Amino acid sequence: MLPPDLFESAFNNSPFGHYLLSPTPDAVILAVNDAFLRASSRTREELVGASLFTAFPSNPDDPEDTGEARLRASFAKVLASGQPDTLPAVRYPIPVILPNGESGFEERFWTATSTPIFGADGSIVCISHSNNDVTEQVRSEAALRESERRYRALTNATAEVIYRMSPDWSQLRHLEGRGFLKDAAAPRAYWVGDYVPPEEQELVNREIARAIRERSMFELEHRVRRADGSSGWTLSRAVPMFDAHGTLVEWIGAASDISERKAAEERLREADRRKDEFLAMLAHELRNPLAPIGAAAALLQRMKPDEAMLKRTSQIIGRQVGHMTELIDDLLDVSRVTRGLVQLDNAPLDMDGVMHEAVEQVMPLVQARRHQLSLQLPPAGTRVLGDRKRLVQVLANLLNNAAKYTPEGGRVALNAVVRAGEHGDDLCVEVLDNGIGMAPELAARAFELFAQAERSSDRSSGGLGLGLALVRSLVELHGGSVACESGGPGAGSRFSVCLPLLQDDAATAPDAGHQAAPAAAGALSVMVVDDNVDAAVTLGMLLESQGHRVLVEHHAHDALARAQADAPQACLLDIGLPDMDGLELARRLRARPETAGALLVAVTGYGQEKDRAQVMAAGFDHHMVKPIDTERLFAILCDAVQRAGQPVIH
Repeated sequence: MLPPDLFESAFNNSPFGHYLLSPTPDAVILAVNDAFLRASSRTREELVGASLFTAFPSNPDDPEDTGEARLRASFAKVLASGQPDTLPAVRYPIPVILPNGESGFEERFWTATSTPIFGADGSIVCISHSNNDVTEQVRSEAALRESERRYRALTNATAEVIYRMSPDWSQLRHLEGRGFLKDAAAPRAYWVGDYVPPEEQELVNREIARAIRERSMFELEHRVRRADGSSGWTLSRAVPMFDAHGTLVEWIGAASDISERKAAEERLREADRRKDEFLAMLAHELRNPLAPIGAAAALLQRMKPDEAMLKRTSQIIGRQVGHMTELIDDLLDVSRVTRGLVQLDNAPLDMDGVMHEAVEQVMPLVQARRHQLSLQLPPAGTRVLGDRKRLVQVLANLLNNAAKYTPEGGRVALNAVVRAGEHGDDLCVEVLDNGIGMAPELAARAFELFAQAERSSDRSSGGLGLGLALVRSLVELHGGSVACESGGPGAGSRFSVCLPLLQDDAATAPDAGHQAAPAAAGALSVMVVDDNVDAAVTLGMLLESQGHRVLVEHHAHDALARAQADAPQACLLDIGLPDMDGLELARRLRARPETAGALLVAVTGYGQEKDRAQVMAAGFDHHMVKPIDTERLFAILCDAVQRAGQPVIH
């Protein structure tokens, strides 16, 4: 038989808390081992002979402290059944001395087993109670549950695709697709083909191999198969998860749907490509008129021209300058309209008059290319509310476009019909041709800025292709819509403009009158100020040919001195002067008595509305954009002569 001190040693040296209790309701502590003394921070003298429930009372201020009640119930069960009873992780706070010196309760969790000990007569002589402090374990499990709860809440709140992968990415363990990708609730192998299109698989596998090799984040933008089978783009990131020993156990990842962003980037790249093509064409179109102008200038320098040669070369230069002016005006017009800087002069309009005027503008080109032009007018009294000048511009642009891209001898038609629209009847004007047509993808974006650069590779028809972009912007300003159709290359095109029909009885706006031809200029003293020497000299020569006395200066301060000495009656000032801009020069001229009443004309390359407003605010009488309209300039000077009471030279 084993000696009693061996049992006592086993009792005291057990790593688990252990004590013997009387089989009575007050559960008096009969013996306690060292492990429990350490766990409870008590001494044997404090505990032996005391009731367990007196030594470790419940917290009266804690309604959730049910440890004592559960322990009493467990003891009662042992005494009644004579069988052991186990309590898993009981919350049983114990009284302690807090760091501030006050008494309080410290939350503890214990697992406990109570075993009856029987005497020789078969009665229970004591209860053997063993316990283990599992507070840290319980707290860790609670923290893990809270972390999982937050993770689940986060995954439910986010629109991101959430997925889990095996350490070598051979198995997709779980994926919540959020409607973007196909869900995967159960683990699945060979997942790549289900989510990644073939052309992207090598890229994805290469990045996976790198992430595994470096044990670092997987991050990649790539194409994916969406849940509906279509193609999309994702930004996928996954981080490696390691256990306590540093072993890679899985990857946790999130994937964002970046399809819209990628589509926007592609649109930007396409717009940038079309812009580059447009700029290349702009350079081409500007060089074209410069070539004959340069040749004419060289011819005049190398030869002694007779009157016939002078007339011919001046006509060439005039035509080419006019062509360059039209190109620049188109650019400025598109800029103003697309930025909403154009104010419409709306009035009730009979569209038959607008159509006739547009046809009149395009007839020279139609006749030169021997086209057959047919015209179908709208029903009598058909009116819209609009700006006559701008609507004529719209139809003239469409007709001009049709004439340019229809081979000689082709057919062009201008038809107007009334159709039911979304908010009432619309007047739809169509321009049809049997010309070169266009591919469906080009027809879909024919009205976009820069898109027309692709209509003709040889550019034999000329132009920048800004007309259709301008058409759309002007029509939309009128509350209308535009459309383009083509059966393909060689199948002709149909362009349509639909405008809301005017229902009231407003009178038709009168036609705008034509400007009278200017009278010949009289004699004035005119000062030309421009730092471009050639521009100043040639403009001075032109004015002298009209009988004016001309003073030419190239710097603002020299111009002020000249004005003080000669008191010119009119001053033509460049705005972009190097030493003092033309706006300040105008203000100083207005402030001097000898030029306070002089005619001031801005001659500048700055042609936007804000530039004109600045010019007029500086004291100018007129704003003219380079290259200037000489007939308009002559008319302005002629008017100044007449106001001054001088005779007009014819």
